[in-house]
Amino acid sequence: MVLGPLMIDLQGTELTAAERERLLRPEVGGVILFSRNYESPRQLQALVESIHRLRDPHLLVAVDQEGGRVQRFRDGFTRLPPVAELGLAYDQDRRAALRLAETSGWLMAAELRAVGVDFSFAPVLDLAYGRSAVIGDRAFHRRPEAVAELAAAYQRGMQRAGMQAVGKHFPGHGAVSEDSHLALPVDTRSYADIRLADLLPFERLIHQGLAGVMAAHVVYEAVDPRAAGFSAFWLREVLRDELGFQGVIFSDDLSMVAAEVAGDPVRRAKAALAAGCDMVLVCNQPQAAEAVLDALQGHDDPAAHLRLVRMHGRGQTDWETLRASRAWREAVEAVRGYDVDPLLDMDM
Repeated sequence: MVLGPLMIDLQGTELTAAERERLLRPEVGGVILFSRNYESPRQLQALVESIHRLRDPHLLVAVDQEGGRVQRFRDGFTRLPPVAELGLAYDQDRRAALRLAETSGWLMAAELRAVGVDFSFAPVLDLAYGRSAVIGDRAFHRRPEAVAELAAAYQRGMQRAGMQAVGKHFPGHGAVSEDSHLALPVDTRSYADIRLADLLPFERLIHQGLAGVMAAHVVYEAVDPRAAGFSAFWLREVLRDELGFQGVIFSDDLSMVAAEVAGDPVRRAKAALAAGCDMVLVCNQPQAAEAVLDALQGHDDPAAHLRLVRMHGRGQTDWETLRASRAWREAVEAVRGYDVDPLLDMDM
């Protein structure tokens, strides 16, 4: 069975009968997990295994485990500082910060791989312009060269742990103030300005093996009237043709308010796929997910399937063995060493 173009979510900490049936549909290719799906590493591993056993090749299991405000699995996992703290370290000691970035990427990915999760939607490649509260300290740095270096090191760590990286939010979410979860952001800059700054981290990581990209629900009105995730110009002409990206293009969540510009959930999904996305996400709206499933019956994209299977995680180490290892202990100490506020409440 091929991996379909739809990634959906689950309601609880174990699969229901209805969810099992839904995940067996060929239109589904993956599952994204949230905090509500997590109780403990042991429970999470059992949940992921139950998802993987359903299909061959197994469904992709993903999560947002960036660190800071966006870390879905917390108790039992290492607290990951926001990556902006790596940017602060970079300004003090570039080489040390790059080592810490690689260690952080490895630790995040190694812990997820130990419970079977295939990949995290990370790293964030947006620039820290200081305008976007929803990005904020999720961005490494203001300067594109610094973001590119830190993110490349972070990606190397992820790859070393057996996980592919997903850069987001293409072509850049940092220069707008609106939160695309709640409104449609509009970026008024020229293509030349975006190309010289925001695209640089994406281009650098693509040349270093970036396997996935998530598109932004942002309109760059001087370039294209469509939001990037629904724009063949951004996804095909720029990302595929100009930057040479050959990996998976993911939509951002089509349930977000900014995605409503493309119509109802079915029209959003079809528009994103037509523009060049390989996989679309529909989260927190089960009825919308069902409608999209029905609408995508018969969808067939062999090239997308080949790209998607490369997102499977590799080389899983069990949880106890990982935590007993010297590499894990040293990584935890290194991450704690640059954590500015280890007592920060991470609830969102």
